[in-house]
Amino acid sequence: MVANLSIGVIVLLICTLSLLFSASIRRDPEPTRSSKVINVVEELWESAESGGWRPSSAPCSDWPPPTEETNGYLRVRCNGGLNQQRSAICNAVLAARIMNATLVLPELDANSFWHDDSGFLGIYDVEHFIDSLKYDVKIVGKIPDVHKNGKTKKIKAFQIRPPRDAPIDWYLTTALTAMKEHSAIYLTPFSHRLAEEIDNPEYQRLRCRVNYHALRFKLHIMKLSDSIVDKLRSQGHFMSIHLRFEMDMLAFAGCFDIFNPEEQKILKKYRKENFAEKRLIYNERRAIGKCPLTPEEVGLILRAMRFDNSTRIYLAAGELFGGDRFMKPFRTLFPRLDNHSSVDPSSEELSPTYDGPSNFANNLFGHRLYYGFRTTIRPNRKGLAPVFVAREKGKTGGFEEAVRRVMMKTNFGGPHRRVSLLNRFIRTHGLSVSVK
Repeated sequence: MVANLSIGVIVLLICTLSLLFSASIRRDPEPTRSSKVINVVEELWESAESGGWRPSSAPCSDWPPPTEETNGYLRVRCNGGLNQQRSAICNAVLAARIMNATLVLPELDANSFWHDDSGFLGIYDVEHFIDSLKYDVKIVGKIPDVHKNGKTKKIKAFQIRPPRDAPIDWYLTTALTAMKEHSAIYLTPFSHRLAEEIDNPEYQRLRCRVNYHALRFKLHIMKLSDSIVDKLRSQGHFMSIHLRFEMDMLAFAGCFDIFNPEEQKILKKYRKENFAEKRLIYNERRAIGKCPLTPEEVGLILRAMRFDNSTRIYLAAGELFGGDRFMKPFRTLFPRLDNHSSVDPSSEELSPTYDGPSNFANNLFGHRLYYGFRTTIRPNRKGLAPVFVAREKGKTGGFEEAVRRVMMKTNFGGPHRRVSLLNRFIRTHGLSVSVK
């Protein structure tokens, strides 16, 4: 059964839904630095204090429902991976609201790397999606035909390539003008095509309503995820690690030097075919936190934070590039590994597996904040880079303490100020680790 579903869907469900079962244990709101180091593992299994903050996605009392007659139909093609597409769906709903348009059920690309062609109908509960948003936007499965004077006419959507991070004004001028002229527009591609920073709380709340309430996975996927999570939790605490060390991310990052000549050839070919040309120097990329952490580096971070080899880890990852030589050091540090295959509900027992910015990590982090400030570890790759470089040069003394110094400056999932777009561009966080 697992094999028939997208790995991305299963992994997202396990990491997202399992947070709902995490224990809500209170922690000392202001621990001393020494107590942080001594009790870091115990604290990380707990949930952070809310500080009185709570989810707020409900619209204001004077939020008007969509009008009976809209300005036309909006089609979008959501490209990228599952989580990038999920963000695009949220933006599509908001774009439809901004233009007073009827949204056609978003189209999901068959991802070129994961080869997932499930589509919106195969992944999400469409009836729930439409019903949840009925007071926000009108949604239809397809553009209906126009019947006039006994004749049937099909409406052909006018295709537009929207600019990246387009402001609201673009939708109210260029896009809306085309919609009124052609009755329907088709925005493609639609990844990151609406500005994230919008000075309108109601629009941001609508995004939250879509992401955290309207987008619900289909029942059979939910049941599968629940079964897997139950099986993982039956043996106590477990940690979910989103280990982003697959070919597409490595090619995108341009961090090739740690691979052999044949592997570098493969990565460079993939990058040339899928990403824009760019000057890439490994040491420079690593120093600014642009290179994904290797599995061994991930293991060393967790060890420095006092997680031992008895820690159970669910590995959320596809096929790791470079094979077992990269995974072996991690498995040596943490032998109790599971993945989506090893916890198939049809199996008798749990069996061990040897198997960048990240849309998955950002989406998961948002869910864990929204549903109760669950612990999420997001290593600062830029801050850790000089620590690992020093270790590679033989300076191993004080390594774990240096790692802890960097990590203790990290927010582990409690309330924190929203990071501005500029600061988010400057700061680089990578791997996402979710503690259950």
